[in-house]
Amino acid sequence: MPGREPVIVGVAEAPLKNGIVPGGQNPLEIQARSAKAALDEAGLTLKDVDGLLTAGSWGIPGAGNLMPLTVAEYLGIQPSFVDGTQIGGSSFEAHLAHAAMAIEAGYCQVALITYGSTQRSLRERTLAGRAPSLTLQFETPFGLPTPVGAYAMAAMRHMHDYGTTSGQLAEIAVATRKWAALNPAATLRDPIAIDDVLASPVISEPLHLLDCCLVTDGGGAVVITTGERAEDLRSRPIHVRGYGETLTHGTIASMPDLTLTGAESSGRRAMEMAGVRHDEIDVVEIYDSFTITVLLTLESLGFCGRGEGGAFVAGQRTAPGGDFPLNTNGGGLSYAHPGMYGLFVLIEAVRQLRGECGERQVPGAAIALAHGTGGVLSSTVTCILSRD
Repeated sequence: MPGREPVIVGVAEAPLKNGIVPGGQNPLEIQARSAKAALDEAGLTLKDVDGLLTAGSWGIPGAGNLMPLTVAEYLGIQPSFVDGTQIGGSSFEAHLAHAAMAIEAGYCQVALITYGSTQRSLRERTLAGRAPSLTLQFETPFGLPTPVGAYAMAAMRHMHDYGTTSGQLAEIAVATRKWAALNPAATLRDPIAIDDVLASPVISEPLHLLDCCLVTDGGGAVVITTGERAEDLRSRPIHVRGYGETLTHGTIASMPDLTLTGAESSGRRAMEMAGVRHDEIDVVEIYDSFTITVLLTLESLGFCGRGEGGAFVAGQRTAPGGDFPLNTNGGGLSYAHPGMYGLFVLIEAVRQLRGECGERQVPGAAIALAHGTGGVLSSTVTCILSRD
């Protein structure tokens, strides 16, 4: 519909101190405060919101799959479009895609995406497997730690097939920490070297502690509206140019190929919709639950060939000053990881395109790729955003 191009007009995330949201806020408070901040940035209020998209229930007893109902009631809104898609860390990229479609179709005018978690404060995250049901009955009884064990299997397979080394994976952790050092909001900012990653404890072979994401609280919000509506708002709109999503499996034993993720499909469709090539993308934000997640995603998205990820990231290519800016806020490895990190991939991409990132700003960033991964390499959603 004319004038209904989807644009992002507000983003916000909860402040953290040592990985914890201060003040004893619960996840609903985190979402409400983030929503207000994102709406304030755009010059909107909760009364303007008629679309709500949310996922995650850490720290909210009984919310479960009724999360959208709980959040809507807490915010005091009655949306005409609702999406509670829950596919792990990529949920929020899926929410952006769904919000874009709803706005283009006229189902809503102002869509709000929210997330909040207090998993670190409540010490909810463990390595224990989930209850053995469906295909989990073939994994949990045998002691596979969740989710790190699944990612370790993928890493070991990549090493076996392509000769990838732990040192190459460590390049990603070191480069990401360098970006975090430029982000005052990052949880971990002290520099690390490749030897530090390799000397850190092995969590699930071959993944070391510093190959693994943080466990923090956190939350945030994203506001999407029409290009026409954005003309009267105070923030610079960021255009949603393309998106693609797919699910490939539930548990790791069912993954079709341990070294190829659904990003091959979601990325291709997102880039085709946006009409962009790999060499036109200025900044890339990829879900980094583990270093191997990044390596597999880069290959699956087509930035390099299969088995070439280790060489692609060598020499700190993805660090500040390198020619491939990646995870510029410090990512889940060093900035924050409140259970599902995908919302922060979107927030950082928007801020880079607006030119708001200070020391870590990528000069001239005009097109960004934001990619989420959920489950155990199970769900992938890719979004292409642009400044103009």
